[in-house]
Amino acid sequence: MRFLYLITACSLLLARIPAVAQQAEVLDGVAAIVNKDVITISQVRELIGSRERSLREVYSGPDLANKVKEMRLAALKDLVDRQLIIQEFRKMQEKGANIPDYVVDDRVQTIIREEFGGDRSAFVRTLQAQGYSVTRFKEIEKDKIVVQAMRQAKVNEDFVISPTQIQTFYNKNKASYALPEQIKLRMIVLREGSGTDVPGGENKSQTADEIRQKLVAGAEFPRMAEMYSEDEGTRDNGGDWGWIERNTLNEQLSSVAFALSPGQISPVVKLGDSYYIILVEAKKNASVKPMSDVRDEIEKNLIQQERMKTQQRWIDTLRAKAYIKILS
Repeated sequence: MRFLYLITACSLLLARIPAVAQQAEVLDGVAAIVNKDVITISQVRELIGSRERSLREVYSGPDLANKVKEMRLAALKDLVDRQLIIQEFRKMQEKGANIPDYVVDDRVQTIIREEFGGDRSAFVRTLQAQGYSVTRFKEIEKDKIVVQAMRQAKVNEDFVISPTQIQTFYNKNKASYALPEQIKLRMIVLREGSGTDVPGGENKSQTADEIRQKLVAGAEFPRMAEMYSEDEGTRDNGGDWGWIERNTLNEQLSSVAFALSPGQISPVVKLGDSYYIILVEAKKNASVKPMSDVRDEIEKNLIQQERMKTQQRWIDTLRAKAYIKILS
């Protein structure tokens, strides 16, 4: 359940560690010190636990070690940044800033409604199973809200992206807006050994040839597909595959299909124990989306990039003023 992951991840938005917890923290292992707060090794591992398990399914040996190290360093950096933001908010609290309780309560109610169907008892049982009280969970959610609000507060919403910036981005990223060659395809499929009746008891190769002759003579392809095709996924739609790209079909079928002109019917193509008759109804050549179609998308992308840069500059100023010691 996504909620369980959220509990684990959110718990890593650290509050100031009480003195009574210091001994346990030391035994766990200190990953970093951020001013007067501590980030533990277990907290870093918990943040990346599921992703690290996925890495172990793909990599091994030195490659795995390097990937895990890279992921842990990125997680530690994220935790340090979050802790700096929370510490900055604490300074603002001394001047009267605060997150109203109703904001946190609304967030919790949303979680109960969306993740538990409104069942508060199930929500509480899940928290208890994970070792959390409702009060502690609210503290965790408040930290999340603080981090989000502080980040947003440091972003100037009045970004202006010039036409030159949009054009430059488009020129550099044209490959992202490429549209591959496509064909609108119908296909009849016959399979040896199937239970489908064939005219006069002929084998499927003969039947396929006869069907193609009827098509060439003017028979309607959709009607013939409904009558004879043994592809259950498309038979009832007259063999309609819609618009497809080259990698949709087997390489041999794709070569035949994309060599056809609109309105042209293929020869019978034999692959294994199956026979295919293809009709190309229409064709689209490879192209690139015009900038007019993607201008708004590019502008939003560039605005988001500017927001991220602004946030990072703010984080960098917090780091420059802080005592940060990385121990792991």
